[in-house]
Amino acid sequence: MQPGGNHEGMDMGALLQQAQAMQEQLMSAQAELAEAEVTGQAGNGLVTVTQTATGEIRSVKIDPKVVDPDDVETLQDLVVGAIADAAHAAAELQAEKMGPLAGGLGDMGGGLGLPGQ
Repeated sequence: MQPGGNHEGMDMGALLQQAQAMQEQLMSAQAELAEAEVTGQAGNGLVTVTQTATGEIRSVKIDPKVVDPDDVETLQDLVVGAIADAAHAAAELQAEKMGPLAGGLGDMGGGLGLPGQ
């Protein structure tokens, strides 16, 4: 048996290096998502919501022509719709950035006790 290996010929040092590299990529992707902004809209742009890909709402813009004191419900529905649209865009960006990394860590690092699991 060689140092750093086991009876099956696996190099634990290389495996741990690979896990550490994937963890660094994961942390980098998480940092990108915290800064990346997505926009959701409703009512053909009458209400727009900008949020980070991690869910922090940064701004809400409402076109004045949709503000009707006699129809507050429509405005409320548009705001909810724009938030939902932004959340959907954030989820897509998260899947794009994190999907391959999260899958790799789940397959490989399951029992390694890596931080963030």
